[in-house]
Amino acid sequence: MTDDSVTANAASAAYRNALEIISGVEPGVATAIRAELADQRASLKLIASENYASLAVLLTMGTWLSDKYAEGTIGHRFYAGCRNVDTVEQLAADHAKALFEAPHAYVQPHSGIDANLVAFWAILAQRIEAPALAEAGVRHVNDLAEDDWEQLRRALGDQRALGMSLDAGGHLTHGFRPNISGKMFHQRSYGTDPETELLDYDAVRATAREFRPLVLIAGYSAYPRKINYAKMREIADEVGATLMVDMAHFAGLVAGKVFTGDFDPVPHAHVTTTTTHKSLRGPRGGMVLCQPEFADAVDRGCPMVLGGPLGHIIAAKAVALAEARQPAFQTYAKRVAANALAFAEGLQRRGVRLVTGGTDNHLLLIDVSTYGLTGRQAESALLDAGIVTNRNSIPRDPNGAWYTSGIRIGTPALTSRGFGLDEFDQVADLIVGVLSATTPDGTSKAKYSLPEGVATKTRAVSAELLAAHPLYPALDLG
Repeated sequence: MTDDSVTANAASAAYRNALEIISGVEPGVATAIRAELADQRASLKLIASENYASLAVLLTMGTWLSDKYAEGTIGHRFYAGCRNVDTVEQLAADHAKALFEAPHAYVQPHSGIDANLVAFWAILAQRIEAPALAEAGVRHVNDLAEDDWEQLRRALGDQRALGMSLDAGGHLTHGFRPNISGKMFHQRSYGTDPETELLDYDAVRATAREFRPLVLIAGYSAYPRKINYAKMREIADEVGATLMVDMAHFAGLVAGKVFTGDFDPVPHAHVTTTTTHKSLRGPRGGMVLCQPEFADAVDRGCPMVLGGPLGHIIAAKAVALAEARQPAFQTYAKRVAANALAFAEGLQRRGVRLVTGGTDNHLLLIDVSTYGLTGRQAESALLDAGIVTNRNSIPRDPNGAWYTSGIRIGTPALTSRGFGLDEFDQVADLIVGVLSATTPDGTSKAKYSLPEGVATKTRAVSAELLAAHPLYPALDLG
């Protein structure tokens, strides 16, 4: 028996036993877990922010580290008995620092929004609160006189943030009103050039000079190009802003050395946030990397904004980050980018209009208005055919953020399954076939019509592609 077969048998036994135990308490949950695996195995997953974690990462999350409260930081907890949480958190932080060549890493955030909140409040604490305390001659906000405290509260609530607009590819957590970040800051956006749909650094600089933000936010969730972070840091320094980069969507390309030099945010940003899933292939969670001057403030994320750290998730982060430090991950990241480029070329050969005319990273943004469709209609029609995507705004989108005019697609998940250039060209053909066959239904922005024969044929071709690259091939649930 080979080592691979031993691993396969062990993994299959572990999951079969786990599901049997779960089923004994709530069979509906066990059924849903099995159904989710079946759905993912049978679907072309093209959502740019989704991926597949390894079996080792998944198994790590289901442990008794979940049962421990551990507020505080490594070696400085508010609860006793945290030595094992200290161990896994130190491992995760050490792996993160080595992987991203970062001076400091904070691995407690539960999600991307939590990581951003930690970063925002750390910047406010370092830039606004700390000078106020020094001027008042005290060490802690609790020691401030009431008048000084009220003055500090007003100062904290009167700060400005400048980030990429939503329709250009920015994220809701970058200061927009529906999100808590938009209630923390006076926010203004920078967009993209109307003709090229590319980021205009001169325009960003002009807006920064006029607006004078405390925080200049870079990073994106739907911008299909690289960003020059050296230029963004120059702009931040010129106006006295702190540069914060949200690399949640492309952290895997940074870790895999696809983005280097001026395009690697970590050496240029004061504070960098990320999720640990998406292109990084870890558990669902967040992380903050920062320069030394922000380390103490970042480490106060709990109890500043976070509750008790999730020890089982932090342990899974350590496993995923250890995986990402292996040479195989760099190979994977380079394949993600190469597949995205081939995917873009395949779509464009078939007449698809891509926002910005292509991609430099892992994602593409299709303008489906050329098919007379909204993003909502296109997303639903593709799902009917077994292709999982998500609708997304495009620059100056006439359909707004709910119905949209775009579809965002990405290559990380299918690359994890082993798809290569030829397979992505076939997927491009399937997408174009579905979009071309879909017709809007009346005046509704949601209703549509897709011939059943097209959906059936697409699912059949998809099944052949997926069968050649099975998901979790070592896992047999019987």
